[in-house]
Amino acid sequence: MGRIKLVALDLDGTLLTDDVTLEPRAREAIRRVKDKGVIVTLATGRMFSSARPYAVELGLELPLIVYHGAQVRHSGTGAVLYERVIPRPLARVLIKKIKEFNYAYNVYLDDRLYVEHIQTENEEYAWRAGVELHQVEDMEALLEQQPQGPLKIVALNEGPALDPLEAAIRREVGDGIYITRSLPTYLELLHPEVNKARGLQALAELEGIRPEEIMVFGDSYNDVQMFRYAGLAVAMANAPAEVRAAADYVTGSNNDGGVAQALEKFILQDGAPYGG
Repeated sequence: MGRIKLVALDLDGTLLTDDVTLEPRAREAIRRVKDKGVIVTLATGRMFSSARPYAVELGLELPLIVYHGAQVRHSGTGAVLYERVIPRPLARVLIKKIKEFNYAYNVYLDDRLYVEHIQTENEEYAWRAGVELHQVEDMEALLEQQPQGPLKIVALNEGPALDPLEAAIRREVGDGIYITRSLPTYLELLHPEVNKARGLQALAELEGIRPEEIMVFGDSYNDVQMFRYAGLAVAMANAPAEVRAAADYVTGSNNDGGVAQALEKFILQDGAPYGG
């Protein structure tokens, strides 16, 4: 078997424990993987400013895949290497539809999180992501003042309550938007060309790495396209059954050192099949 040259790690539910911290065993395994010359990056739905502190903690000074792949941005310099935004006319349609349901929502512009009305769901999201909420009186007016549309719009509510909103958006715009959920309570809307696989492909091409040389980790539906692109896909034990079925291997949960278990098995142990 060939050597893995790039490892891409989802954050929430994968690299992070349920209390949103880095699991110590995973931190050590990542250090050892890097020492073997393997590139390690993050592939997350989070904002750049939300993902960057974890990259700093892990010593990852390289491009990160953020916003579900809508942006690839260097953790050290902040340089944007790849980006896909929602066109402003479409963003207005999406916001209007969310308002019809009277749900809390976030809009992401220039790596800042904007809201019109601060609700409990917005506050909980900001706490989990470790970012600041920026309140505005008129979201549409804010959009008109920007040089480009938002990277992402997220509606926030209980999972079943989001289902009719998702159906309504699909009826309204069809394939004109990419819809995913990193958590059941987040309905995330992005440019139709966006998914983690596209972001990963953009990074791999920059680094001259082939898909079969990539190992990825994830726990949710937004990771499945990335699973299909990479040579070795690892799902967490806490992932839904459909996500686990899409992976090549299922490791332990995010709270039980699942990332470290798989890195040790496939790259770090003597005779590991992808250790090179």
